[in-house]
Amino acid sequence: MRIVLVGPPGAGKGTQAAYLAQNLSIPHISTGDLFRANISQGTDLGKQARAYMDAGQLVPDEVTIGMAKDRMAQSDAVNGFLLDGFPRNVGQAEALDVMLKDEGVKLDAVLDLEVPEDEVVKRIAGRRICRGDSAHVFHVTYNPPKTEGVCDACGGELYQRDDDSEETVRTRLEVYHTQTEPIIDYYRVQGLVVTISALGKVADVTARAMEALKTSDEG
Repeated sequence: MRIVLVGPPGAGKGTQAAYLAQNLSIPHISTGDLFRANISQGTDLGKQARAYMDAGQLVPDEVTIGMAKDRMAQSDAVNGFLLDGFPRNVGQAEALDVMLKDEGVKLDAVLDLEVPEDEVVKRIAGRRICRGDSAHVFHVTYNPPKTEGVCDACGGELYQRDDDSEETVRTRLEVYHTQTEPIIDYYRVQGLVVTISALGKVADVTARAMEALKTSDEG
């Protein structure tokens, strides 16, 4: 299957992508991994991306698209893939359509992980990370430490990352609504969108996603 995974920050895309890719025996292709691989390998695209990042600028779509194209051409992606973080806007979605058409293949589904905005804020703003060697991650509601502000594993101080603050999370959500969410409507016109609730236990969300993809594939 060829799948695009979408959803707001805090929807659990990375976690679900790993489980779904394993269950479907297809590679999980994330934007973050693409950037890290190209930069560490010193590819031409990686050097271009690094230059923009070092200058504090956004990496242009054409560089991201080029990385995605190279990755999807690798042997393990011949029979399918799960894209996580790409496409991130309608321009990239259109470019992906062209890429796939050139290869004589098409997307099977766009899996939309739906989470209420207040839940997203609660999930991300509640995260606390250990400053110590364990770097353990806790959550004030879902996985609280035994002693407030103290890591269970090493006794280190727990802190909230700057980009996990409620204000920052709401800014990230606004970017998602403005830039990425429109691709859902773009793909809905093509009849590809499958929306599921991303609330509940990880295993339950995975089962829900697998069933939705199975139904989509049969349809």
